[in-house]
Amino acid sequence: MNKSILTKREKEVFELIIENYTTTEIALKLKISEKTVRNHISNVMQKLGVKGRASAVVELLKLGELSI
Repeated sequence: MNKSILTKREKEVFELIIENYTTTEIALKLKISEKTVRNHISNVMQKLGVKGRASAVVELLKLGELSI
């Protein structure tokens, strides 16, 4: 089994992104700050070498890290 490139929290954030939650809503739902949500998103984009949330979601779907 391949190890996920995402941390548990990064995966939670991106699962909420694909459910169309805003940064503010994700922060409230996960009980973390909006800055922390943005940091998780930035970290994932950096790991994947992409710019933008949409590109990150597409890559994560391709890699099987997320499913719709």
